[in-house]
Amino acid sequence: MRRVQATPRDGWEQRVERVGLIYHHTREGVYWDESAYWRLTGKEVDRLERATNELQALALRAAQHALDHDLLTTRFRIPPAFVPQIYESWKREPPCLYYGRFDLAYDGHGEPRLLEYNADTPTGLIEAAVTQWFWLQDVAPTADQFNSIHDKLIAKWTVLKDHLTGPVYFTHVNQVEGEDLMTVTYLRETAERAGWMTRGIAIDEIGWNGDTFVDERDEPIHSLFKLYPWEWLINEPFGKYIAEAPVTWIEPIWKMLWSNKAILALMYELEPHHPNLLRTYADGPRELARYVKKPLLAREGSNVEIIEFGETLASTDGDYGDEGYVYQELAMLPESHAVIGSWIVDGESAGIGIREPRRGERITTNMGRFVPHLFE
Repeated sequence: MRRVQATPRDGWEQRVERVGLIYHHTREGVYWDESAYWRLTGKEVDRLERATNELQALALRAAQHALDHDLLTTRFRIPPAFVPQIYESWKREPPCLYYGRFDLAYDGHGEPRLLEYNADTPTGLIEAAVTQWFWLQDVAPTADQFNSIHDKLIAKWTVLKDHLTGPVYFTHVNQVEGEDLMTVTYLRETAERAGWMTRGIAIDEIGWNGDTFVDERDEPIHSLFKLYPWEWLINEPFGKYIAEAPVTWIEPIWKMLWSNKAILALMYELEPHHPNLLRTYADGPRELARYVKKPLLAREGSNVEIIEFGETLASTDGDYGDEGYVYQELAMLPESHAVIGSWIVDGESAGIGIREPRRGERITTNMGRFVPHLFE
């Protein structure tokens, strides 16, 4: 696994916009960065795939343990009013589209190590599933890529025909443009390719008619994909009706377990010698001299601190942390501090995307760069 310098394609901005990546720059500069790419070997891809599937099994075990031992309010700080819904949802097994994205530390040596699990509203999907695939066709058409995300999403929507009542609504924060809007637009396209009728609705346009959730035309919503965190959703004005609304949510409310970083500490507690896990604790750094302090519910790298021998070497701002933290062993990353996002669709490893923080930074935030990859 190595980082290779490259020449961006002529007119690359227009090329990526054509496949939905309109947010190729941030206020800090380039987001989609094809001035380099990562070259992997087939053996490294196999190792990433095995580790991803193994971590998925560990996450399932940890969630079951949390439910069996009533840890939802104590360890995960989930509001008590929603705990019964999580139990019911887990038992009923409503459908999932994707399980999420594991963020992994891996430099081609040893085993991939889990940094965190983005299992409720993971983004980076267009970049991983589509944009880097078209980059590959232009730049290295004889090479391959660890990427079957697009095909697996369409296949999963096809399976969901037995579980959902259409049309399928897609909701997110009200944006004229941006990552959330385009991610939802892409997922709507995958659903439509599988034969679904879809409709879009902003989160603040969802209403309640006394019996169910409705759209702006007062038509009932039976199936709803949300790119909106569950911990925010339950605090919306309509949140108190979630338990009684006859709506199939994608993703289901039990995802509050996996989207909470308490799951990282619990996974390590259950499998302390597992090669794909970093030492992670819920009650403090314990013996760790070099560690990362992460809020239970933070997103996009907010409120993270890297601490070595009592000194804070890097940190990010944000509005998270009231619910508590986990303390995770500092992982060894490639020189560029690249993080591999490994996607799970329908319970199986589906491909990767690679993110790097801004130059000179050590924490990957939403200002970081996406760098494509290939293998031969």
